[in-house]
This record gives sequence, structure tokens and C-alpha cells, in this order.
Amino acid sequence: MEQRRISYARRFVRLLPGLLIAAGAVYDYITPSDFTGAPFFTAAPLVAAPLYSQRGTVVTGVVAITVLLVLRVLRGGLPKAEVITELVTTVVVCVLAVLINLLVRRSDERLASVREIAEAAQRAVLPEPAERIGGFEIAARYEAAQQGASIGGDLYAVQDSPHGLRVVVGDVRGKGMGAVGAVAVVIGAFREAAEQEVTLEAVAQRLERALARERTRRDRVETREGFTTAVLAELPHGNGIVRLVNRGHPSPLLLYADGTVRPLPATEPALPLGMAELGAWPDRADEADFPGGATLLLYTDGLSEARDASGRFYDPETGLAGRANAQREPAALLGVLAAEARRHSGGGMADDLALMAVRRP
Repeated sequence: MEQRRISYARRFVRLLPGLLIAAGAVYDYITPSDFTGAPFFTAAPLVAAPLYSQRGTVVTGVVAITVLLVLRVLRGGLPKAEVITELVTTVVVCVLAVLINLLVRRSDERLASVREIAEAAQRAVLPEPAERIGGFEIAARYEAAQQGASIGGDLYAVQDSPHGLRVVVGDVRGKGMGAVGAVAVVIGAFREAAEQEVTLEAVAQRLERALARERTRRDRVETREGFTTAVLAELPHGNGIVRLVNRGHPSPLLLYADGTVRPLPATEPALPLGMAELGAWPDRADEADFPGGATLLLYTDGLSEARDASGRFYDPETGLAGRANAQREPAALLGVLAAEARRHSGGGMADDLALMAVRRP
């Protein structure tokens, strides 16, 4: 319903220049000669400037001038000074509208270039994982909170290793290039540690040390005060279990083939990565059964903190319960989740979200 209203509003706005010209013609024709519809004719090209192409703006201006000129000829008032003033004013406004259109088009081109650069950076930092890695079916999805934006602090990565498939999903505090830099540090450290470290706890410690080095190197306020929530998962090959280390992140969900949904909270809550100075204790991996046909869902708080008009949060556990069919394909599952979160929030997400689903065939 909301999308339909937006579509109608956009359609009306695009028709507005023509409606203004028609309204000005009717007003000018049916009112006494002391009244004028010139304001309608000058408003039409100004409204068209940010909406239409350069050609469309020029056409709108020409039509507005032509209609005004025809009306004045029909009324026989062309030689009058006030009529000449109206025509000159309309012509000047039309020229200004064309200039405004040129500026708007140039700004759109620059914005499109910035978006392309952002998308390239996003793909470089967060490449799409292969559909199958180490015998598991995998899908990942990144959803920007603002339409057209495509860069932020949410992250995901997958790495196959001698110890099993290892996954990280996290959320860096903050936005912009500082957050992207932290994302690059976490993912780079994770890929190296996932190959080398024997335990998942050791992988988490490597990420902690990498962020500490980055903090020392940059020594900026946003870096010193930053932190990263993350959950790391390990799925051993040929072993129906999953190990998890959770650093202050939303609990993953285990989706069984029959539609049952089971949250996997941390046994012992731990601080996010990058907050070791506030307290340090050994990471302890939790272990759970991960049978064939089940799907492990990891997500950032952009999903669980999506709010509707009344302020109610979206609950992925409730939303996915009983959906056996939707859980067969990881990519389809993530598509359903992203669509439902946007629908729940009325199309306006408050935060970016990253989703990852890993299914054991």
C-alpha cells in the first residue's frame, strides 16, 4: 500500500508542469483581463527543471511561453507594457529553469559516480561468497539503510580451513570511511586467522589484536572509541555440530528442516571486539548440533532493530518459525528476511543489515 502511494505521488509530480500550464490557461481565459495566469506559466518550467531532462525542460518552457503568447494575442493585449513584462518574465524564468536543470543533471552525474565508487569499494571489501564452500550451501546479503547507499560498517566473511568452514558476521560502530577501514581490518585478520589458528577462540583473539593495532596506528577519536560486535562460527567437515564465539552480537538462529527455529545465545556474554581495556577473559566457544537440512542464520542488528510505525521491533525468530519451504535455499531465505524487514519498517530501515545463511545439505 505504501509503495502504491509513493508511485501515485511520483506520477502526479511528473504531471505537475503540464497541469500548471493547463490551469494557467483556464484561469487566464475565464477571468477578466485584469487577472493573469502568468504565475502558473512561470512555475511550470521551474517545477520541470529537477524532474525532466534538459529537452523536457526546454519543451515545457516553450509550451508555457507559447500558451501565454496565444492568450495575449486572443485578448488583443500584446502591445501593452504589462503584457510585454509578463512575456519577458516568463522567458527569463524559462532560461533559469534550463540552467537549474543543467546543474541538477551535473550533480546527479557526480552522485552516480560516487555511488559507483562506493559500490566498487563494497564489492572489494565484502565480495559475494561462492554458493557452495566445503560442502555447505552459502548465501550472503547486504542491505543499506538508505536507498542508493551501499557502504557501511556491517561485515561478513567465509573461509574454508583445515578445521572446517569458518564464518564471521559483525557490525562496526560508526559509518563512513572510518567504519569501512575497520571492516577491512577485521575481514583481513579473520581470513588469515581462520587458516592458521586451531581453535575458534584463537581466531577471536587475533581479531582483537588486529583492532588494537589499528587503534594504535590511527589514534583518532572515532578509532579509540570504536568497537565491533561479531559472532564467529565454525562448522567442522563431516561433523554435525557448529561452534560459536559471540562478542556482543545478536544471537544466531538455527533453522531446522521441519520449520523449527532455535536461537543460539552465548553461554557467557562477552564484550565486543575492541573493548579489551574494559575487561579481559578467555573466549569460550559454545557448541550445538547442526544436522543435515538445517540452516545457520547470522545477522546484524539492522534486522532485529527494524521498527514499525508503533516502535515494535521485527523478530526474525517469530517471523521464520514454521517456514520449512523458505529455509531450503539460503539465498531465498535471505531475500524473504530482507523484504519482511523493509515491509515491517515501512520501507525506511534505520540501520544497514548484513545477513548470512549456511545450510548443511
